[in-house]
Amino acid sequence: MGKLISLAEAVARYVQDGDTVYAAGFTHLIPFAVGHEIIRQRRRNLTLARATPDLVYDQMVAAGCAKKVIFSYMGNPGVGSLRLVRAAVEAGELEWEEYSHFSMISRLTAGATGLPFMPMNPTAAGDLERANPSYRTVTDPYTGGQVVVVPPLKPDVAIVHVQRADEEGNAHIWGIIGEQKEAAFASQRVILSAEEIVPAEVIRSDPNRTLIPGFIVDAVCHVPFCSHPSYTQGYYDRDNAFYLEWDEISKDRQRAQAYLDEWVFGVKDRQEYWEKLGPQVHRRLKVKRRLSTPVDYGSY
Repeated sequence: MGKLISLAEAVARYVQDGDTVYAAGFTHLIPFAVGHEIIRQRRRNLTLARATPDLVYDQMVAAGCAKKVIFSYMGNPGVGSLRLVRAAVEAGELEWEEYSHFSMISRLTAGATGLPFMPMNPTAAGDLERANPSYRTVTDPYTGGQVVVVPPLKPDVAIVHVQRADEEGNAHIWGIIGEQKEAAFASQRVILSAEEIVPAEVIRSDPNRTLIPGFIVDAVCHVPFCSHPSYTQGYYDRDNAFYLEWDEISKDRQRAQAYLDEWVFGVKDRQEYWEKLGPQVHRRLKVKRRLSTPVDYGSY
C-alpha cells in the first residue's frame, strides 16, 4: 500500500511531544513546511537536531516547541546569529549540545549503521572536545594511539524533503547532497515531503539518484514549495531577502510571534502560505530550466 498522506496527518501521527526530531537538508531542501506544521500542531519539549539549524529552528524555538538543540553550526546563513535560539540558550531556557560538522555526521553514521560509537581523527576542535562530554577517546587496537569517538545519534523522527518521490517513499535527490540518507537510516520514523509525487517507473528509471529507499519511510507527503525561504534545486530559488528580513524580525520576540501568528498559525497549509507570498515573490524565485545530459543505462 502507498504511504501518501497529508502533511498534517503525518505530523499528527509520527511527531510526538518529547521526540528528538532531525530536519535534514543542507543549504537547500530544508523542510520549512514540516517545521511550520509541527508549530501549528503545538508540539512541545522536542529535541531539535540538525547540522545547520537555519531559520526553521529559530522559528520552532520562538514557538515554544523545543527543550534542547543539538547542532554543529548555528546561524542565519550569510547574515549572522540565530537570535532567538541564542537568546534562549543564554537565558538558560534551552539546553544545547554543539559538535563539529564531521562529528555530527559521524554520530548519524553510527546511528544509521547500528554502531555503539564512531571513531574519528582529531577534530581540530579541541575546545569542543573539552566542553562536550560526549566526545571520548579510545585506544586504537592496531596502533595503540588515541582515537576520538562520538556516540550514535538515533532520532525518533527524521524529516527529509526531496525533489520527487513515488507513493512508497522511494525518493530522488539532486543538487547539493546533505545528510539526508544518514538521518533517515538513523531514525526510528521518517516523514518524507516531496515537490512532486511521480510514478514508480520514474524513480526506477534513474536508480543512482534514489538516496532514500521506500522501505525506511513511514509517510510520504506532497508539499510543493516546502523549502521556502530556502530553495529546492530545479524548482525555486533561495529567498535571500527573507533571510535578511528575519534578522530584523528576530530582534524582537513580539515581532517574531506576530510573524508566526500571520504566516504559520494564520494559514492552513503550505499551499495557502505560498499563495499568500504573492505573484511578485513567485516571479522573483522562479528558476530557468537547466537540464543535465541524459544518462544511457543501456538495453534490458
